[in-house]
This record gives sequence, C-alpha cells and structure tokens, in this order.
Amino acid sequence: MKNNSNFDCIVIGAGHAGAEAAHAAAKIGAKTALITIDKNSIAKMSCNPAIGGLAKGQIAREIDALGGLMSLAIDATGIQFRILNRSKGPAVQSPRAQADKDKYAKHVRGLLEDTPNLTIIEALVSDIITENGKVKAVKCADGSMYFAPTCIVTTGTFLKGLMHIGTEQFPGGRLDEPASNELSDSLRSLGLQLGRLKTGTPPRLDAKTVDLDKLQVQLGDENPKPFSFLNDKITTPQLPCWITYTNEEIHKLLRDNLDRAPLYTGQIKSAGPRYCPSIESKIVRFADKTRHQVYLEPEDSDVTTIYCNGISTSVPRDIQRQMIKLLPGTENAKIIHYAYAIEYDYCPPAQLTQSLETKKIGGLFLAGQINGTSGYEEAAAQGIIAGINAALKLQSTEPLILNRDQAYIGVLIDDLLTRPIIEPYRMFTSRAEFRLSLRADNADRRLTQIGKSVGLVDDTRWKKYQQKLNTIEKLKTHLKNTRTDGITLWDQLRQPTSKLAGKLTDLPEIKTQNFPADTIEAVTIDAKYQGYLKKQDRLAAQLQNLQKKKIPGLLDYNSIEHLRLEAKEKLTVFKPATLAQASRIAGVTPADITVIQIHLKKHFPQQGGGK
Repeated sequence: MKNNSNFDCIVIGAGHAGAEAAHAAAKIGAKTALITIDKNSIAKMSCNPAIGGLAKGQIAREIDALGGLMSLAIDATGIQFRILNRSKGPAVQSPRAQADKDKYAKHVRGLLEDTPNLTIIEALVSDIITENGKVKAVKCADGSMYFAPTCIVTTGTFLKGLMHIGTEQFPGGRLDEPASNELSDSLRSLGLQLGRLKTGTPPRLDAKTVDLDKLQVQLGDENPKPFSFLNDKITTPQLPCWITYTNEEIHKLLRDNLDRAPLYTGQIKSAGPRYCPSIESKIVRFADKTRHQVYLEPEDSDVTTIYCNGISTSVPRDIQRQMIKLLPGTENAKIIHYAYAIEYDYCPPAQLTQSLETKKIGGLFLAGQINGTSGYEEAAAQGIIAGINAALKLQSTEPLILNRDQAYIGVLIDDLLTRPIIEPYRMFTSRAEFRLSLRADNADRRLTQIGKSVGLVDDTRWKKYQQKLNTIEKLKTHLKNTRTDGITLWDQLRQPTSKLAGKLTDLPEIKTQNFPADTIEAVTIDAKYQGYLKKQDRLAAQLQNLQKKKIPGLLDYNSIEHLRLEAKEKLTVFKPATLAQASRIAGVTPADITVIQIHLKKHFPQQGGGK
C-alpha cells in the first residue's frame, strides 16, 4: 500500500461537523484525511442559510474561542447580522447572521485547503475496518483503502437517507446527492445500535419572481457585530430579509390534503424536530392559530434565491405550488427547489464516552447529526471536540471534556450522553443552568486558554486575547479606584438602575484611553452580573464535586444493594462516567446517587466514593 494511504486520523463526511473535526485534528498535528463524496459540498448549507441564533450563537462563539472555523467563515460571507434578544439580558442575547451560502462553503473549503497536515479526498466510504476492537482503516466504494488508528464519522443525513416529496420516495443524503447505505451496515456490524430520525426543508424560490415590495422588511443591525473574536468589524454590505404570513386559505389547503402528506399517511415513521416543525404539523398542533410567520431570507449576496423559513414541508409538489400562490408576496413565485423531508440513520449517543469516542470501538469517534442532533452549530461543536480528542488520543493525552459550567458545548454533549434521543436535539439557553456565565460575549475568556492548551489556538489569536484581558483589567482597576459622590464607578455600574453603562465612553478619563467597545461591554456585564455569578459559582462548585467522582466503566448496577430497579435499568443503558452525569439521567433520584456513592466508597474508594 502506498504511503499516501496512511494517516493518523480519517474524517468521514465534510459537513459542518466534518470540517471542524478535520481542521482541529490536523492543526493539532495529526496527519488527517477528510473524505467527502464531493469537494464542492464541503460545509454546504443544505437547510437554513444562516449561522447562530438563540443559544446557537453562543456555540458558534465557543467554537471560535477554541480555534475553530465557523465564525471566521460567517464573518467573511455574512449578508445580514443581528443580535437577537437585544432587549433582554446579556445571558440570553445571541448573534445570528444570514450567509451567502455558496461563498460560505467555498470559504470553509479554502480554510481547509490551507490547513497543514490535511488532505481532502473525494470518495464514498463503505466500510470501517477494525482489528482487536480498534480502528484500523476505511474502505471506499471504489475499492481504495485508507489506514489510520482514529476515525471520526460525521455523515449528517447521509446514512441510508430516504427523501420524501408527497408519495415520491428516493434515496439521497441531500438534494441531488447520493445516500451512504453500506456504511450504515458497517456500523451495525461493529456492534453499534442505529435508529432513524427525520428532518426537512422548505421550498426555495426564484427571487426575481417574488413581490418583495408587498412584504414587511426586516433589517439587520446598523453596526453589525462580528462572530469571531479575531475580527473587529464587518465591512460587507448588509441585505434585508422579508416577513410574510400564512393564512386560513393555506391552512385549509393543507388540512384538506393531509391524506397526501407523508407525515400523516404513515409513509414517514421517524421522529422529526419538535422545535422546527413542518407547516402541516403546525396547522394540526396549533389549530387555533389563523396564521404563522414566514421569513423570506436571501441565500446569496445577489439575492437570486429565497429560502422560505417557516414552511418546511414534505407535501406533494402540486400542494407546494398552491401554497406558494396563496402566500402573500409569492403569488407569482417560481419554485427553484421543492421542499422535502429526509429520514436517516443515527447512532443513539449513549454509546459514546464524554470524548465522543464510541465505547465499543477504540479510536472511532462520532460527531454531528449521526449523534441525533440538529443544526449546523451543534454539529460543528461536536466536530471540533471529536477532532481535538482524536488528536489527543494519538498523543496518549487525556481527552478534552468541557463541563456544563464551562460551555454550551459541555451542556450539549452531557445532554446527549444522559438523555434519550427521541427527536433531533436542539440547543436552547434554557438547557444551560449556568447560562449567566455562558454568554456569547465571554466565550473567549472561558475557552481560549483551553484551545491554547490543546494546540488549536495559534499565536495571532493568543496575542489578541492577551491584549483584551489586559485592557479589561486596566479598565476594571480604573473603575474600582475612581469615586464620584463617594461611590466607586464600579459599584455604580453594579446598581440595577444605573445609567452609567451607556455613558462610560463619554467620561474624559475613559475617552482619552480609547478602550475598545468589546472591553467596555465585557467590564459592564461583569459588574452587573457580579452578585449573580457568585451564587452561580457556588452551584458550579457543587457540580464539580460530583464531576470529580468517577464511576468505573464496568460497574454492575444490578449488584448494588438498595438501588431502585428503574435506576438500575437507566444507568445500565447510559453508563455515566461520573456521579454528576448519573444525577442528570431521567429516572435517577438523589437517593439513588447516595446509594451509588456509598457503594463506590466501599468498593472503589480510589474512583469516586472518597471524600
């Protein structure tokens, strides 16, 4: 076998998870192969042409802080930037940006092509070869073989993907792209359990045929804020989006044709994303609503196609055409791509360790929709963690595990390992009990040091981060040492009714030192949240105490006296790594945790039951 077939890490699939995984592994030092069916589909935005959103924006910023690609790509190709929840507190404010989807994909591909140690290969992987319970190689449909001790599977919706438009059914991983069928069988043969999930997309319209003048305009922010901590401003022209609404005529059309809708005929048997339902599901679940909001979003900077955000569907083509004719503003619109639903195989993530490595096969990692998630950001977050941990495994180094109090990424992975996946998982701010400190604005202060420690943060990012820390400390010192009316400026900022935050830049001593906007924002938020964060820190300390108490992987829960039957069943399925994880599994009570802790103290004092 030729030398160019030997690698340290192989990444299967080049969507948002695969791109981050390959970049991370290669940049840390692993000789990496990224295998994709089509190089032109790298980081393809197959659904919504946007990055960020509620909680998702925090994840994108965390990926950036660790040294990932997503935020750099959206800053370079975004066509509308907005901060969501601006009227609410900083903890739930999230950045979101529309992308020129083709430029976004090309930009990510360019970043990957410039990454040392990374080779991009066009092929369809059909089999994962193992030896003695460890990854050895992958085999492709064309007969080629590539060898590596680690492999990251990031197949998105391609595993036995089956697409639906009305009664039409055809195999595919995405529109006009083939499904990956043999790889599903390979994963099963390795002893992994697979299930089925469903997702879908709305129709795309020819923008020239949409009457945009009839619609409500939604503008981006006047001063667009970058996603990446490396960028100070966005200079590309900003475009509007448009808002329209469904109506009772559309609802009647859909209700009258539910017998032709795959979701209601039994043709689709898999669970779809509850928080991003199809329009036919909306009119059934919310029968009292007379209209639903639809965002018409440009997919490119020339506004050639429109994405109809809010009417995802799998009804037949003729019903889709009638629906578009009844939608205000699109009465004469031409459909470029019809909406469709897709069912695909996934691996329930209880089969993974915290590093995203499978428990059954050493060196085999899974990331993205194969783990039952939805969304580009959730996929990319798993990808960067899997890539980092594959590289660390090659170095015989302890894996990177982000806890729930450190990052939304930590919340995401912990949820996947402790909750049954009955529908595609989506991140929300409400899932994070430490969201006051897991803000979009401070992701760099939480994670840049970690990214540096694993070798993913480069000198340019590190230098900029150190400069920011220095200016933050300088401003805090000034505020704490400067008094007006007998009270420090810092304490004034902490007062809920204080208007000082909006006037800081007008103070002469602040003005002359020309502090950057992100520094002033960071210090202002730190001051306002100081009291709340102290309370949260105490909760985090309690979590960390349980997090330190490890549970042996081979622990037989059925042998533990006084442990309830339901707890034994759930713990046997999920096999938590720590008492903290065990405490979050549905059906496991605080009393069960006490019983386990007593058992560990008695039988495994060195693991988790000690003081």
